[in-house]
Amino acid sequence: MQTMKTEDWKLTQPPQDHLKAEWSGGRFETARRGRTGKVEGKIEPHFHLIMVTLNGGAAYHAFRTDDGYRYEGRDAKGMVSFLPAGCRRELILRDVAWEWGAIAIDPAISSPRLANIKSFLVGRDDFIYGMTAQMGGVFHRDGSLDATYGSTMALALSEYLANRIGQRQPDASARYTLTRRQLNDTYERIDAMLAAPIAIADLSTPLGISEGHFFRAFRGATGETPLQAISNRRMDHAARLLRRPHLVFQRAIFSGHFVEQRARRHCRQFQTGGWTTRPAS
Repeated sequence: MQTMKTEDWKLTQPPQDHLKAEWSGGRFETARRGRTGKVEGKIEPHFHLIMVTLNGGAAYHAFRTDDGYRYEGRDAKGMVSFLPAGCRRELILRDVAWEWGAIAIDPAISSPRLANIKSFLVGRDDFIYGMTAQMGGVFHRDGSLDATYGSTMALALSEYLANRIGQRQPDASARYTLTRRQLNDTYERIDAMLAAPIAIADLSTPLGISEGHFFRAFRGATGETPLQAISNRRMDHAARLLRRPHLVFQRAIFSGHFVEQRARRHCRQFQTGGWTTRPAS
């Protein structure tokens, strides 16, 4: 089975005429697909992703996202969907023949309000459709997109989404969370790995969710980021050791930092309360 695999897309049947233009803070992609019986895959973008069906459609399109959005039905020209950065979408298409365009926006440069928008799909949005169709037309005509043009369009789209769509949706903080059991399991994993580097994937994979969704869910449940939690637990662990200096000293000696017998003898005296100050010899 042939698989299309890029930074964000993993599909069992790659499209045709796939074009991609990138600029600092964004990206535009467009592709055409001849009639295909079935396509499966997933999308897991690092940027906010706006996808538009420019022409054609699919007799059946079903998908679900990490933030709980589900869709099952037909796909037709003009349909627009949004997928937040770090949020995975698993999809199935049947009897599909279409042309699509997608605009990716870096969360670091987009409107902060865009972070509060969860996944959605609408049957038509003339502004987003017109912008995406125009970018696709220019790309096919010129073979490239000017970086200034691309970044300007992406910025305009970011503001449009924040003002038009963001006002319709509730604050995202309550939407992302972890269950008490997931949170306890996560803290146990952090504590078990405190002495080594800890990646977000080390914590998200055992829970069966993406890194982006875990980041938002952990912050929603605790009010702090995973990195802050790891740092705080490391400091707490260090503080506990400092409250027991004989353990710190003992570990340092028997790990090879001090190997002289005199140091070992002093450590034993310290543990039993027999530590005395001796005049320098």
